[in-house]
Amino acid sequence: MFERFTEAARNVVEGAAVHAERADADSVTEEHLLLALLDLGGTRSAVAFDALGVTVRRPSVESALAEARRRGGLTRADTEALAGMGIDVAEIVSRVEAAHGTGALASGRAPKRRWSGHRPFTRPAKHTLEQSLRIALARGDRHIGDEHLLLALAARPGVVADVLADHGATYVALERAVSGPHAGGAKAG
Repeated sequence: MFERFTEAARNVVEGAAVHAERADADSVTEEHLLLALLDLGGTRSAVAFDALGVTVRRPSVESALAEARRRGGLTRADTEALAGMGIDVAEIVSRVEAAHGTGALASGRAPKRRWSGHRPFTRPAKHTLEQSLRIALARGDRHIGDEHLLLALAARPGVVADVLADHGATYVALERAVSGPHAGGAKAG
């Protein structure tokens, strides 16, 4: 499948691995894919982020991702479902952090050092890559570009899609932005 990736899409995958390494995470997650997409310039995803105002709000995106990590990766839907059962996630997080320290519920820390430095992709991150292929094919594109990775992140339910939507980057808005007249010529095909 990677032979179908454009240079920008390959840069996202490589950049995600770098973000995972910097965070000392044991694997590459959807969050790392989003951060790598935010690093790009001059690509279709970068144009979409600019058009939707996400680029200038990157600190807010990073803060929202950190807060979700602090909640143990629970999505907004998870938190609301638990609240409906009378479970206050904020209270649980506070109690756990009081006993075990700030960020105790955050996942992704490497339990041991890897000699090779290789970090595998999580199942959801792999599914995002697979979804990007399906999106590219559905759009009639022969190659998988960074825009397909971005659309796949927005299409898959979870924390990353929640954070994107909270910043005005829903799947529909992103699809319009990557297909619009200012999307640029980064489309391979």
